[in-house]
Amino acid sequence: MMAMPSEGHFPPSLYERVYRAVEEAERLTSAEIRVHIEDECHEEVMDRAAYIFAELGMHRTERRNGVLVYVAVDHRKLAILGDVGISSKVSHDFWCSTRDYMVQSFSAGRYEEGLCYAIDQAALKLSEFFPPADGDKNELSNVLSTRRRKYP
Repeated sequence: MMAMPSEGHFPPSLYERVYRAVEEAERLTSAEIRVHIEDECHEEVMDRAAYIFAELGMHRTERRNGVLVYVAVDHRKLAILGDVGISSKVSHDFWCSTRDYMVQSFSAGRYEEGLCYAIDQAALKLSEFFPPADGDKNELSNVLSTRRRKYP
Protein backbone atom coordinates (compact mmCIF):
# COMPACT_ATOMS: atom_id res chain seq x y z
CA MET A 1 0.00 0.00 0.00
CA MET A 2 1.25 3.48 -0.87
CA ALA A 3 2.28 5.72 1.98
CA MET A 4 1.27 9.30 1.19
CA PRO A 5 1.05 12.43 3.27
CA SER A 6 -2.16 14.37 3.25
CA GLU A 7 -2.43 16.97 0.52
CA GLY A 8 -1.60 19.83 2.87
CA HIS A 9 1.65 18.15 3.81
CA PHE A 10 3.18 18.25 0.36
CA PRO A 11 5.94 20.84 0.25
CA PRO A 12 5.23 23.95 -1.85
CA SER A 13 8.17 22.97 -4.07
CA LEU A 14 6.19 19.94 -5.29
CA TYR A 15 3.46 22.15 -6.73
CA GLU A 16 6.02 24.34 -8.48
CA ARG A 17 7.92 21.33 -9.83
CA VAL A 18 4.74 19.73 -11.18
CA TYR A 19 3.80 23.00 -12.88
CA ARG A 20 7.23 23.19 -14.53
CA ALA A 21 7.10 19.50 -15.51
CA VAL A 22 3.73 19.98 -17.23
CA GLU A 23 4.97 23.12 -18.95
CA GLU A 24 8.09 21.31 -20.22
CA ALA A 25 6.13 18.20 -21.20
CA GLU A 26 3.65 20.17 -23.26
CA ARG A 27 6.50 21.55 -25.38
CA LEU A 28 6.89 18.00 -26.73
CA THR A 29 3.26 17.52 -27.70
CA SER A 30 0.07 19.28 -28.65
CA ALA A 31 -1.69 17.23 -25.96
CA GLU A 32 -2.75 18.70 -22.63
CA ILE A 33 -1.68 17.23 -19.28
CA ARG A 34 -3.23 18.03 -15.90
CA VAL A 35 -2.53 16.76 -12.38
CA HIS A 36 -5.26 16.74 -9.74
CA ILE A 37 -4.75 15.87 -6.07
CA GLU A 38 -7.48 15.57 -3.48
CA ASP A 39 -7.88 14.01 -0.07
CA GLU A 40 -10.50 11.32 -0.50
CA CYS A 41 -12.09 9.14 -3.15
CA HIS A 42 -15.09 7.18 -1.92
CA GLU A 43 -15.94 5.74 -5.31
CA GLU A 44 -14.18 3.71 -7.97
CA VAL A 45 -11.04 5.67 -8.77
CA MET A 46 -11.58 5.70 -12.54
CA ASP A 47 -15.11 7.02 -12.05
CA ARG A 48 -13.81 9.83 -9.86
CA ALA A 49 -10.99 10.59 -12.30
CA ALA A 50 -13.53 10.78 -15.14
CA TYR A 51 -15.63 13.20 -13.09
CA ILE A 52 -12.62 15.45 -12.40
CA PHE A 53 -11.58 15.14 -16.05
CA ALA A 54 -14.94 16.57 -17.11
CA GLU A 55 -15.01 19.15 -14.33
CA LEU A 56 -11.63 20.50 -15.47
CA GLY A 57 -12.94 20.74 -19.05
CA MET A 58 -10.34 18.33 -20.34
CA HIS A 59 -12.79 16.85 -22.85
CA ARG A 60 -12.97 20.23 -24.59
CA THR A 61 -9.50 20.20 -26.14
CA GLU A 62 -9.47 20.63 -29.90
CA ARG A 63 -7.92 17.22 -30.60
CA ARG A 64 -9.47 15.43 -27.59
CA ASN A 65 -5.96 14.71 -26.35
CA GLY A 66 -6.01 15.57 -22.65
CA VAL A 67 -4.45 13.36 -19.97
CA LEU A 68 -5.28 13.56 -16.28
CA VAL A 69 -3.06 12.23 -13.51
CA TYR A 70 -5.42 11.84 -10.54
CA VAL A 71 -4.33 11.16 -6.94
CA ALA A 72 -6.55 10.68 -3.86
CA VAL A 73 -4.01 11.06 -1.08
CA ASP A 74 -5.78 9.82 2.04
CA HIS A 75 -7.34 6.85 0.27
CA ARG A 76 -4.14 5.97 -1.55
CA LYS A 77 -5.72 5.79 -4.99
CA LEU A 78 -4.46 7.03 -8.31
CA ALA A 79 -5.43 6.88 -11.93
CA ILE A 80 -4.23 8.12 -15.29
CA LEU A 81 -7.01 8.92 -17.72
CA GLY A 82 -6.70 9.93 -21.36
CA ASP A 83 -9.37 11.43 -23.59
CA VAL A 84 -10.76 9.54 -26.59
CA GLY A 85 -8.14 10.90 -28.99
CA ILE A 86 -5.43 9.36 -26.86
CA SER A 87 -7.17 6.20 -25.67
CA SER A 88 -7.52 5.00 -29.22
CA LYS A 89 -3.75 5.27 -29.76
CA VAL A 90 -2.06 4.49 -26.44
CA SER A 91 -2.32 1.04 -24.89
CA HIS A 92 -3.85 0.45 -21.49
CA ASP A 93 -0.63 -1.37 -20.49
CA PHE A 94 1.38 1.82 -21.01
CA TRP A 95 -0.79 3.71 -18.50
CA CYS A 96 -0.68 0.76 -16.07
CA SER A 97 3.12 0.60 -16.11
CA THR A 98 3.30 4.36 -15.58
CA ARG A 99 0.85 4.08 -12.67
CA ASP A 100 2.85 1.19 -11.18
CA TYR A 101 6.02 3.30 -11.20
CA MET A 102 4.12 6.08 -9.44
CA VAL A 103 2.98 3.62 -6.76
CA GLN A 104 6.58 2.51 -6.18
CA SER A 105 7.79 6.10 -5.96
CA PHE A 106 4.98 7.14 -3.62
CA SER A 107 5.59 4.10 -1.39
CA ALA A 108 9.19 5.24 -1.00
CA GLY A 109 8.11 8.81 -0.21
CA ARG A 110 9.26 10.15 -3.59
CA TYR A 111 6.03 11.94 -4.57
CA GLU A 112 7.61 14.54 -6.81
CA GLU A 113 9.51 11.85 -8.68
CA GLY A 114 6.37 9.77 -9.20
CA LEU A 115 4.27 12.67 -10.44
CA CYS A 116 6.98 14.02 -12.72
CA TYR A 117 7.66 10.55 -14.11
CA ALA A 118 3.99 10.20 -15.08
CA ILE A 119 4.02 13.63 -16.70
CA ASP A 120 7.24 12.92 -18.61
CA GLN A 121 6.11 9.47 -19.78
CA ALA A 122 2.77 10.84 -20.93
CA ALA A 123 4.50 13.59 -22.91
CA LEU A 124 6.94 11.19 -24.57
CA LYS A 125 4.18 8.80 -25.60
CA LEU A 126 1.82 11.59 -26.69
CA SER A 127 4.52 13.24 -28.79
CA GLU A 128 4.45 10.13 -31.03
CA PHE A 129 0.80 10.72 -31.92
CA PHE A 130 0.33 14.41 -31.14
CA PRO A 131 3.55 16.27 -31.95
CA PRO A 132 3.69 20.00 -31.33
CA ALA A 133 1.72 21.85 -33.97
CA ASP A 134 2.34 25.25 -35.53
CA GLY A 135 0.28 27.79 -33.66
CA ASP A 136 -0.46 25.29 -30.89
CA LYS A 137 -1.80 27.02 -27.82
CA ASN A 138 -2.02 25.91 -24.24
CA GLU A 139 -5.70 25.00 -23.92
CA LEU A 140 -5.69 24.07 -20.22
CA SER A 141 -3.98 25.37 -17.11
CA ASN A 142 -0.70 23.74 -16.11
CA VAL A 143 -1.34 24.41 -12.42
CA LEU A 144 -1.81 21.35 -10.25
CA SER A 145 -5.45 21.38 -9.14
CA THR A 146 -6.48 20.30 -5.65
CA ARG A 147 -9.60 19.78 -3.62
CA ARG A 148 -10.11 19.27 0.06
CA ARG A 149 -12.89 16.68 0.01
CA LYS A 150 -13.59 15.59 3.55
CA TYR A 151 -16.74 13.64 4.21
CA PRO A 152 -18.57 13.73 7.57
